[in-house]
Amino acid sequence: MTGAVVRTRVAATAALHEIQQPVARQLEEVVGEMRRVVTADLPLIEEVSGHLLQMRGKMFRPTLALLASETAGTPQERAITLAAVVELMHLASLVHDDSVDHSAMRRGLPTVNSLFSHQVSVIMGDFLYSRALEALVAMGDLDLLRVLTGVSTQLTIGEMRQLAALDALAFSEADYEALIQAKTASLLSAACETGAMCGAAQHRAALRRYGERLGMAFQVADDILDYTETAAVTGKPSGLDLREHKVTLPLIAALPRLSPAARGRVEALLASDAPSDDQIADVVGLVTAAGGIESARRRGEQFAHEAEEALDGLPDTPARTALADAILYVMDRRS
Repeated sequence: MTGAVVRTRVAATAALHEIQQPVARQLEEVVGEMRRVVTADLPLIEEVSGHLLQMRGKMFRPTLALLASETAGTPQERAITLAAVVELMHLASLVHDDSVDHSAMRRGLPTVNSLFSHQVSVIMGDFLYSRALEALVAMGDLDLLRVLTGVSTQLTIGEMRQLAALDALAFSEADYEALIQAKTASLLSAACETGAMCGAAQHRAALRRYGERLGMAFQVADDILDYTETAAVTGKPSGLDLREHKVTLPLIAALPRLSPAARGRVEALLASDAPSDDQIADVVGLVTAAGGIESARRRGEQFAHEAEEALDGLPDTPARTALADAILYVMDRRS
């Protein structure tokens, strides 16, 4: 990887709070707007909504939307609602993912499906999507609506792609990239594109490309973390994706270099309903030794470089600087 990402990486890892600084006040308004959009006169919905708003993460996607709206220095007030819609769509996708995966915890809190039920989780995810789209309709911009309803479709297709992968070890790099394009990159791309439509329309295409490439880099980095991050209790690789039999880029890259015996150990893990910590650590070691993590890292850095290139030609504003720093944050984050 070349350019500003490399130069900045030498100095220090970008902190998210610094990236968010140009839009910190607006982000506070986004949280209030999210509450307004999901308010409903039904105690169960209010209870689940309150829990979900506690679970909101680092607000990375609304940050991107707001920064995109400010790249030309002429942000529109409607960017606040747009950013709230983007985050609600993200929350909806997480609620559905947790239900499909039977996940019990997210961001240190019980998931909706574990705290309430799978039925409530599915219906609440649908509710978040529908309220987000209602807020878009109220904005009266068919172009914004078209972009974000398209993302809703892509998120669904991404989930179906994952469920349809019956032979995990036949999952190719092309399959993987199509999956992360739908499940991750589509929403980051739309956040940047629709953000541009709320104040920097002349940069819409460039910011769409930036968000899409950033999203691809984001997911590759996330999948590498699953192999490199250690669980606090055991000190062994957390390997959540492997536990859930998800084949991601590090394993895909390593598979052609594994011996038949090593491949058999991978197959044994994937055939186990509950892989042990030792099995997880063994496969992580095999993938690492075969160069799978390094190969995945190089691909992620290529995506990051393409995101950086997409920012060429944008005006030199604090928002543009923050978007460039977001690339470093994505590549060097530890959690």
